Amino acid sequence: MTKFIRRLQKIGSSILVSLPKEWIDASNLSKGSQVEIETGQDSLSISANKETRSAKELVISYPLPMEENIVANITGAYLLGYDIIQINSQSIIPGGDREKIRNSMRGLVGMEIIEEDASKINMQFLLDTATLNPEKILKRMSSIALGMYDDVSNGLISDDKSNLKTLSKRDVEVNRQYFLLVRLIRSTLVDKRLANIFNLENIDVLDYRVAANLLENAGDTIVELANFIYDSSLPKELLKKIHLTVRNFNSLAEKSIDAFTKPDRGIAIEAIASHIKFQEDLSKLRIAIGNKKQIPIDFLDLVYMFERIAKSWADVVDLIQPIYHK
Repeated sequence: MTKFIRRLQKIGSSILVSLPKEWIDASNLSKGSQVEIETGQDSLSISANKETRSAKELVISYPLPMEENIVANITGAYLLGYDIIQINSQSIIPGGDREKIRNSMRGLVGMEIIEEDASKINMQFLLDTATLNPEKILKRMSSIALGMYDDVSNGLISDDKSNLKTLSKRDVEVNRQYFLLVRLIRSTLVDKRLANIFNLENIDVLDYRVAANLLENAGDTIVELANFIYDSSLPKELLKKIHLTVRNFNSLAEKSIDAFTKPDRGIAIEAIASHIKFQEDLSKLRIAIGNKKQIPIDFLDLVYMFERIAKSWADVVDLIQPIYHK
């Protein structure tokens, strides 16, 4: 990014500033062209008119080299913010690869196949990026994951554990929202207009990237924990003790997300204190059971997985900037 210094000029009752000729030429603008002006708290962004901005397009030649993977290529292009992805082949695209491509679409929010024939598949991102909201997407990720957590917690004491085997399907939606958020924040890093719309500085965008990754990992761990509980042969009394300790986690996790998205250091301090108490309760449980002979290793593994899940939300709240007193 090139920086220019300009002095404000007053002509009549208006304050004017000249635009760099290099940018005017590169943007194919001239006298009478329209530009977009976005204002932030301490900034102003000028960009070529949105209506004339072309979509980002990528053409993938098929077949790919042996070391490449068509699904990985599509996912990578999606995360990089490409609006149109074209797969072109000189011959017929095999049915197996077509099915892989269609399945990959299910994991990418807003990306749809708009044109297809024997040797070509065209996909397009159909959502308006400016209408999306990083805060809402992150909260949705957290809400889905916490719903999964509730089912895992209740699965500790339920006689019917069949629901635990379905959580991996719900985790797919966490992953979909994660990919959408990564795409959105990457686009925000290169498009100041979006940063102003979302009122995010670069450091905020990076924090959202970290927070999204933490919640995506939490979803994976919850699925792992669900499968562990489903297969566990621990006595019911031990499972009940764990349930009594972990059942009220959701309220403090929600407080963590609330503190991050506001952002509010006061709420963050409350959430941090709640997380510390949650970890202390798990430690006390481990010690209490550990005093008994022949403590089951499965019990320790279960407690450890609950600690890992809690740490994901605790790490989100740690992203909030501390208040330093001079």
